[in-house]
Amino acid sequence: MVRPQLPSDPILVTGGAGFIGSNFVRDWISAVGTRVINLDKLTYAGNPDNLKDLENDHRYVFVQGDINDRALMTEALAAHKPWAIVHFAAESHVDRSILGPEEFVRTNVNGTFCVLEAAREYCRNLPPDTRNSFRFVHVSTDEVYGALAPAAPAFCETTPYAPNSPYSASKAGSDHLVRAYHHTYGLPTLTTNCSNNYGPYQFPEKLIPLMIHNALHGRTLPVYGDGMNVRDWLYVDDHCAAIRAVMGGGRPGETYCIGGKNEMKNLDVVQTICSVLDELCPDSPHRPHNKLIKFVTDRPGHDRRYAIDCRKLEQELGWQPQLSFAAGIARTVRWYLDHTDWVNRVVSGEYRQWVSRNYAERS
Repeated sequence: MVRPQLPSDPILVTGGAGFIGSNFVRDWISAVGTRVINLDKLTYAGNPDNLKDLENDHRYVFVQGDINDRALMTEALAAHKPWAIVHFAAESHVDRSILGPEEFVRTNVNGTFCVLEAAREYCRNLPPDTRNSFRFVHVSTDEVYGALAPAAPAFCETTPYAPNSPYSASKAGSDHLVRAYHHTYGLPTLTTNCSNNYGPYQFPEKLIPLMIHNALHGRTLPVYGDGMNVRDWLYVDDHCAAIRAVMGGGRPGETYCIGGKNEMKNLDVVQTICSVLDELCPDSPHRPHNKLIKFVTDRPGHDRRYAIDCRKLEQELGWQPQLSFAAGIARTVRWYLDHTDWVNRVVSGEYRQWVSRNYAERS
């Protein structure tokens, strides 16, 4: 992988207490070692426990706040003088966007606009040399491209946008704003569109941690529709390494697709989780865990297939995913088995209410 010399100034991360954001903060401090300012509102998925091991590390600074608070964003940039903003903060769950789309527009579109405006003002006042090295990294999703037919070529950076859910539409809107701020104002932006992430600290509303949590408690493993929807699975550490590569060597104004090269049907993912749990929990009263699988009513507009062609990132910056799905899912299941205290703290009242609401009418 290309490993250019990165500036020694801090970086500012939005949404760094969430799943991918917290893994990125930890990865950055381990791999790069410079200071990280984490600005996070701490909604249901933003959890300070995700970075508890860094709370006494001088390289980690936490600022609680909303990205829609323009004054706070401006103040944070002026106080810490970062050379880069890595923008993770987003509402990210399709099912939640179907039940309540307004918050997705507020956070993903309006919030990104506020961060861009603060960054534009900050960048304009930097000395020329510092301004040239500044980067705005916008972390997005492959879902903005819509759905693929079974034999269609994978998504790439030139795939037309065709979002099919309120979530993906709000992320598409944020992508377009980022592009416009580069072309109109010259803000040195970089956009990444990644495939489905999995790994430690993922909130158990998403497929993999939900299935692990339910299986350990002998609860139903709800699989939407026929379970044949295909996703490309990317281990979160590989994603973090890709973002670092883009920050160090990506060309301003460009988009980079990040994939795990692990296309799998949802049903196969759940079956694999069950097999790993059978092996790691031989005394479980719920073995074999696949007997808990239940097909439920599909969600509206469920995209059939996603896949990522990440050759641009590989060829320009030398990045490649390092972990196979078999290795990554085994590591992920072990993490959840070893961190039941973390899971028990996050699956509290709000989570239970949402699960009840989302699955109550699925037969």
